[in-house]
Amino acid sequence: MLAALFNPIALVRRRFRAWWQTRLPLSDTLTLTQRNVYILPTRPGLMLAATLLVLLVASINFQLNLGYLLTFLLAGSALVGMHVCHATLRGLTMTLSPPEPVFAGHNAPLRIVLTNDRKAPRYGIGLAVLDDTHDDRWAWTDVPALGTSVVEVAFQPMRRGLHRVPPLTAETRFPLGTFRVWTVWRPAAQVLVFPQPEALPPPLPEGEPRAGTAGPMRVQNSGEFDGVRAYRRGDPLKMVVWKKAAKTDELVSRDTQQAQRHELWLDFTQAGHVDTEARLARLAAWVIQADKLGLDFGLRLPGQEIRPDTGEVHKRRCLEALALC
Repeated sequence: MLAALFNPIALVRRRFRAWWQTRLPLSDTLTLTQRNVYILPTRPGLMLAATLLVLLVASINFQLNLGYLLTFLLAGSALVGMHVCHATLRGLTMTLSPPEPVFAGHNAPLRIVLTNDRKAPRYGIGLAVLDDTHDDRWAWTDVPALGTSVVEVAFQPMRRGLHRVPPLTAETRFPLGTFRVWTVWRPAAQVLVFPQPEALPPPLPEGEPRAGTAGPMRVQNSGEFDGVRAYRRGDPLKMVVWKKAAKTDELVSRDTQQAQRHELWLDFTQAGHVDTEARLARLAAWVIQADKLGLDFGLRLPGQEIRPDTGEVHKRRCLEALALC
């Protein structure tokens, strides 16, 4: 019964938050002013207000001069604390660094730089991601006078593609905890999310013969090409088949001449699954596997073809194509 009572309230709260957030401007840098910093008393602040009211009534009723002194002293301290709390955020500049791509289901870290141009330090500032699907996880920091501080928060995108960074919030309750000062920030940055690689992919597909050659280049279940030769002095370390060396105590290298007669293509139509996401997951696993082996490989997707190449830039380009397919 309690769940039925509170669910509509939570639904209305989420809808109001979504409506309000859409009215905020998109920017990767935000300077906090009186227009975008909000303040409300906390529960301890409300209890303090009720206590002061009781003290004031008792002092009036019993004509207690010391009661008046204590009441107005506590009230003055609360007012000063309210001013200090609001000033802790006001004037602070927050800048979001460009986020790095991640795989689906992994945490996407967000690096935020807080800049303080005031001659006094700022204490007890917390940042978190405002996401209805996740709990707010706070990261707290102090910002030195005329200095900067770096805070990292994260959210977890579950689907591949290009995702906008969710709204962020910053707050402080310094110094007394009787007031909560906060702001809401909508960054304009986007995070590229790669498909989650298949956990146990099959071996890499057979290499296709180049023009003028014949016979496919096969790949063993271990992921190594069949064509190997004895190690020669000067061979690059990445060409050494270390798995075979560990088993037989014999150094062998991949036959680059054989590899030059074939091309390894990772084809969407040959990924083996009916479901599109499952095919992309297998292709992502193959891309990572081929890159680890130092192989030249190409990628074929519907409406797009990436020529065979190797290296980190090529791997990144292939994963981006899979994310945006």
